[in-house]
Amino acid sequence: MSDQLYQERIVALAKAKTRAGKLASPTKSVRRDNPLCGDRVIIDVTLDGQGRITEIAHQVRGCLLCQASTSALASVAVGRDATGIADLRHDAERALGRESGEAREPFAAFVPVRDYKSRQECVLLPFDALKDALS
Repeated sequence: MSDQLYQERIVALAKAKTRAGKLASPTKSVRRDNPLCGDRVIIDVTLDGQGRITEIAHQVRGCLLCQASTSALASVAVGRDATGIADLRHDAERALGRESGEAREPFAAFVPVRDYKSRQECVLLPFDALKDALS
């Protein structure tokens, strides 16, 4: 893949592996696979009584984009409910050029993926998994 796609910010997010691992007693654990590219994301969450995330952990077997996106999402997910996570997905969609407006951090790092339509689902897979975990 092009050096233009794997920019320093994306590589740094993937290497950070923010909240990577498993939770001992998650409220929910969800696995999502992308059959087109082979990416797999498992997200564990612990929720409070109002449906807000109190803990999150993830395991990723996938490309650098999927790893970076999962790490970015995990870095800002605690304290949010399903509506808050949907707002974060809008930022990712803005970064990918699927919605108008400017993406906020950390998802602005994914702007280079706009030109690679086939790779955009790699960025969005962790959002799909977390949405399932919150439903």
